[in-house]
Amino acid sequence: MEPRPRFALAATTLDAPDARELAQFYRGLLGWRTRKEEPDWVEIASPDGTAGLSFQTEPLFRPPRWPARGSEQQMMMHLDIEVNDLSSAVDHALALGATMADFQPQNDVRVLRDPAGHPFCLFVRTGTTA
Repeated sequence: MEPRPRFALAATTLDAPDARELAQFYRGLLGWRTRKEEPDWVEIASPDGTAGLSFQTEPLFRPPRWPARGSEQQMMMHLDIEVNDLSSAVDHALALGATMADFQPQNDVRVLRDPAGHPFCLFVRTGTTA
């Protein structure tokens, strides 16, 4: 029996009308560095290099609709971003160009949209999990 191949998630990729613009937003939000930049492709990485986000320009990009509605583009995924202070984190994200989503389903989580329209959540971790 052959050994199981190694798998490591290298990055999550977000499509956008302008990869560089969206990468700039997330660099500012997360404080991450650029790992690679091409005309229609940008990769950013966490300080320790273990997590990454990539951005690719997609001329036909349509922002996802959240909450979902019938025939409109559905949200396929979103980013959950842990913060230490929800109020100041929201203020920081808004200053960088995020917008607050109209629907806020939880009191301890804030749903925002990045400049391309992708929903993302900011939250403060409470308690522990096993």
